Amino acid sequence: MTQTDEMLFATEAQQIQQRADQSVEIATEKYLIFSSDNLMYGIKAELVKDIITDYTITYLPQVPNYVKGVINLRGQIIPILDIRARLGMESKEDDSLVVVINLGDVQLGILVDAVDQMLDIPKSNLLPMPANSTQLLVSGMCSLPDGSGTMMVLDCEQLMPNE
Repeated sequence: MTQTDEMLFATEAQQIQQRADQSVEIATEKYLIFSSDNLMYGIKAELVKDIITDYTITYLPQVPNYVKGVINLRGQIIPILDIRARLGMESKEDDSLVVVINLGDVQLGILVDAVDQMLDIPKSNLLPMPANSTQLLVSGMCSLPDGSGTMMVLDCEQLMPNE
C-alpha cells in the first residue's frame, strides 16, 4: 500500500466518522429545562416564545385554581398557569418566572421556580412514562446528559383541558 492509498483510506474513514457525527446531531431535540417544586421539567425549545421576570397578573374569577390570571405581554393577553397547582402540588406565593409557550394559535404562560438551561437531548434517551402512570401532563422522562438529574418532559398540549 502506498502512502497515497493510506491517505485515501484515512480520508474515507474521516468522512464516515463525520457522517456518523452528523447523524448523532440529527437524533437530538433541544429542550428548555426548568424546575418547579425541586423537580426538573423540559419543554421542547421550539414551543418557547419568551421568559419573563417582570409581570403583573390580573386575577380572573371563576377559573380553575391553577389559572392564576392573565398578563398583558406587548399587547397580547396571555393566560398564566401555576404549573405546581396544575400538577397537583402546593402553589408557591413568592415570585416566579413565566415561560411563555406557543401552542398553535394560543400563547400560554407557565409559572416556574427557575429556568436552568437549554439542552440538546438525544431522542434515544427519552423514555415513555410507565403504562400505569396517572400523570397525563408528563409524556416522558430522561436522565440529563450532564448527570445533573432526571428531566420529565412536559406535555404542553395537555396543560389546558378541553372543557
